Amino acid sequence: MDMGEMKARVEKLEYHQRLLLGMIQHTDKAFDLLVIKYNLSEQEVEGFLELCEKLNKDLKKLKADHFVYYTPLFQEFTTRLNKKLSLKETITACIKQGIYVELMNKLLQNMD
Repeated sequence: MDMGEMKARVEKLEYHQRLLLGMIQHTDKAFDLLVIKYNLSEQEVEGFLELCEKLNKDLKKLKADHFVYYTPLFQEFTTRLNKKLSLKETITACIKQGIYVELMNKLLQNMD
């Protein structure tokens, strides 16, 4: 197979992927949909989940110390969030899919 054929096949796969994404827009796997939509790698998703795990631990510590402001968590999340992802879209997708819901709700409150 030459490069022209390979390019045509990749373009067709990308087109089919866009069609499939349109078909499954109403899924409860909202974050997974973002992963596909923004073409994140497995390593990028793992990095995101590691960030969420760290911030979730920090949230628990802050709550144990009776903090009511979570701005530092929000600031860290916004600065470390993969640049391919939109802040609000990612937070709402995680809430919808049930990923770190308490953390994401605190982050969402900081957006207002």
